[in-house]
Amino acid sequence: MRDNRSPHWRQRRAAGALGGGRDGRSLIGPPRRPTRPHRFFTVHLGFTAPGPAEARELAVAYAEALSLLRSEVALGAAALSPADAWQRAERLFCGALGPDGERCADVADHPGFHHAPGPGGLGWGDGDGPGDG
Repeated sequence: MRDNRSPHWRQRRAAGALGGGRDGRSLIGPPRRPTRPHRFFTVHLGFTAPGPAEARELAVAYAEALSLLRSEVALGAAALSPADAWQRAERLFCGALGPDGERCADVADHPGFHHAPGPGGLGWGDGDGPGDG
């Protein structure tokens, strides 16, 4: 090893020789292409159930459990369909738009008020029938 100085000063000397000095400019420029925005994707999970009502309950439970484990899971986009007919997908959650831009986190066609996600979430609507608002 020819130069016994610390690695920090060896790096500084090499950067100076390459044209990057103490002026703070980076030796690596920004990317030429803009980065792509994130896109939505869907995961299809198969499970068995005795009937459509039980399948709906299980699907809601699976979606809520996944959203607790991973915050990026969009509950409002969760849907249920028969395994051989994906085109007949039904929404699992209400998703009604609230006064402050939040979406209802209750199950689809629920009776009563709409509720924002989280404990103590804002409630809105008439509260007098299924799917109001």
